[in-house]
Amino acid sequence: MSSKPLYMGPRLKRLRRELGLTQQAMAADLDISPSYVALLERNQRPFTADLLLRLARSYKLDLDDLDADEGADYGRRLGEVLRDPIFADIDLPALEVADLATSFPGISEALLRLYGAYTREQAALADLSAGEGEHAPDPVAEARRFISARRNWFPTLDSRGEALAAAVGEAGDPKTYLARRHGIRTRSLPAHVMMGAIRRFDRHNQQLLLDDTLSPATARFQVALQIAYQECRGDMNTLVREGGFASQTTANLVRRALAAYTAAAILMPYDAFAKAVEERAYDIEAVSRLFGTSFEQTAHRMTTLHKAGLEKVPFFFLRLDAAGNMSKRLDGAGFPFAAHGGSCPLWNVHEAFTAPMRIFTQWLELPDGQRFFSIARTVESGGGGWGRPRITRAVALACAADHAPKLAYAQGIDPRRVEATPIGVSCRLCHRPDCAARALPPIGREVIGDDYRRGAAPFGLAES
Repeated sequence: MSSKPLYMGPRLKRLRRELGLTQQAMAADLDISPSYVALLERNQRPFTADLLLRLARSYKLDLDDLDADEGADYGRRLGEVLRDPIFADIDLPALEVADLATSFPGISEALLRLYGAYTREQAALADLSAGEGEHAPDPVAEARRFISARRNWFPTLDSRGEALAAAVGEAGDPKTYLARRHGIRTRSLPAHVMMGAIRRFDRHNQQLLLDDTLSPATARFQVALQIAYQECRGDMNTLVREGGFASQTTANLVRRALAAYTAAAILMPYDAFAKAVEERAYDIEAVSRLFGTSFEQTAHRMTTLHKAGLEKVPFFFLRLDAAGNMSKRLDGAGFPFAAHGGSCPLWNVHEAFTAPMRIFTQWLELPDGQRFFSIARTVESGGGGWGRPRITRAVALACAADHAPKLAYAQGIDPRRVEATPIGVSCRLCHRPDCAARALPPIGREVIGDDYRRGAAPFGLAES
């Protein structure tokens, strides 16, 4: 613990509200007076080591998380933002910035998000005009780089997941294990009671609350996710610290991704899963039914099979919406994703929206001659009742063409002789001159206007 006085009033107030407690109820739990709780929340009293321990014991909190100096982190990040020349003519005393960060963390986070959006837009505009330049700090991109650098493979978490899967199997199911091992009861509640949340952990009452309209696969995953947080938080925090991230936001995103990875390892333990995908020739639907997981969860897990001696086909995975916005991507096969913009419109992952739940396959060839085989299908989230929002996205799982004959979808096909669809990473990075589907000219190529001739391609391009 730090030797300086520790003030964490706003954090205590948020915790109390998350637990649904009054100041009087929290005071009773901590064996202090309600007025003292009020003083702590207003940062008029510092936290003592004894009080921190009582708080951690009463609400099953991680002491390392409590000790994190949230105000100092916000203060540092706000200080960096306020050095931008756009604020040069404003008097911004360091003491006022520190007070804002400590006393109003919500407003601080809002300002940081707003500035982050501004800088990303500036970077994107610079890229479009010059085709190069430094990108503004982007927590989502930083988290993706961390996972991609490890090929979405975390052996420590896989080992823990394997052991936990065995323990869960002995207990009978994840809910029973969670109750016996941690005293956490799982309850399914109506959507109006959950107030927009599909999952919430009530630490005070030791209850995992789930929206009762969740599909069975999603509900099981959420229970496994709670087991991951209960059992493997230390392992996840070690990996997060090794990342040395620029912001707490990135650290939180990575921790969430690692928890989901561990949950998948519990439901689909490596050795059993690797054996199943090979026996069933990577048939995603067949494997998902075997493990009681969704199509997306199963496809996602197939990108993680890199265990030494038990390596399987390396895949890359992406998920996008009907507008082409990419919400998830994982690379275990060396596919060159675009940093900005959508994917190539000739890739039939976009066509999947025309026939929901149908599997589309396609052979792909990049401009440099690399070939891949792709499997795409729509997946749904939400819904579960009349009037409930339902989101349809498409997911694609793809591998190098040489691996495709191992898959049920391409058995008996010679990848060297089959015709492939020529695609690019994105329009701005693709220099195929005769592409009729092109939306934008490639960076570095001059567009030629011709009043007398019009080809199939929307832009005439000068020779490079």
